[in-house]
Amino acid sequence: MKKNNQQKENKKDVSGMKGRLLKGVVVSDKMDKTVVVSVDRYKQHPKYKKRYKVSKKYKAHDAENKHKKGDKVVIQECRPISKDKKFVVVDK
Repeated sequence: MKKNNQQKENKKDVSGMKGRLLKGVVVSDKMDKTVVVSVDRYKQHPKYKKRYKVSKKYKAHDAENKHKKGDKVVIQECRPISKDKKFVVVDK
């Protein structure tokens, strides 16, 4: 009975969480319970007004190791899990 309660507490309920939602593509899944997600956005040059693409990589927590390289995912900001991980994978 005690083990079941611990499992329920360890699962993340992201429905009530606040924080940024970002869409991106998994570029690495080599770490245990961690994926690296590349998020693209468009930026406008201040003087020439041309739009260009800027990408940034985020490390996100993937508890079940179910996301593989090339998957499109949504990540959500959460409390710091480690030094670099501040996001959790919500869904595909």
